[in-house]
Amino acid sequence: MEEQGQTAGLDGAEGAGINYVPIGVIRSPYPGPKGMPIQPSGAGGVAGTVEIQPEYQDGLQDLEGFSHIILIYCLHLSEGYSLKVKPFLDDVERGVFATRAPRRPNPIGLSVVRLVRVVGCSLEIEGVDVVDGTPLLDVKPFVPQFDAPQVERIGWLAGKVEGVNRAAADGRFQGHQQG
Repeated sequence: MEEQGQTAGLDGAEGAGINYVPIGVIRSPYPGPKGMPIQPSGAGGVAGTVEIQPEYQDGLQDLEGFSHIILIYCLHLSEGYSLKVKPFLDDVERGVFATRAPRRPNPIGLSVVRLVRVVGCSLEIEGVDVVDGTPLLDVKPFVPQFDAPQVERIGWLAGKVEGVNRAAADGRFQGHQQG
């Protein structure tokens, strides 16, 4: 088994950071957030591509055996953050960690998308809900038995998510305000 050096680390020192290097880029039909689906469930059938850097191609072995994958990415257009936000589907301020708002202390996003096929360093996907050019941090296989537990409650979203499908971004999370 070939091992590579770590690209992320935290040494516990005051002010130390975690540094990630993108492994690729996500391509989508959305040049900006306006009009982009809010969640992958609202992007059914929207085709996109994930371009993996050639040095990571060996890591794609066996991925095509999965129908869905998890994309972990940097919300690179997110500026600043607010600890309280008015989320999509609500008019009440909520704590940012109880939402999926992109303006977060660490702007990391994740999407579960359908993997159509793997061609070399390219992943053809469906259900893409990200801006074109989004830096990709990681890819993981989606396994329902691991990733889709039976849930008992969904907090403030109870009664609000039924029937939601093609909602689009409306700009409420853009700006420079810090919380």
